[in-house]
Amino acid sequence: MNEQLRAVFIEALDLDETVDVEKLEYRGIEAWDSVGHMALVAAIEDEFDVALETDQVIDMSSFKVALDMLRELKG
Repeated sequence: MNEQLRAVFIEALDLDETVDVEKLEYRGIEAWDSVGHMALVAAIEDEFDVALETDQVIDMSSFKVALDMLRELKG
């Protein structure tokens, strides 16, 4: 799941493959602004066939938080 989520971050935020997404934080880079955040949320929902709650969307502040949310949702 880690690598799959990493690929989603890279594609949704249009990042270079060499970026260490595991260290990314919301608004820590230009691409992860509010618009990028919504694109990322949509990409995660599509890729993992989940629907994030509003609180989860708001709380998703890093790669690790997103990964933890997915692990909880997917069991």
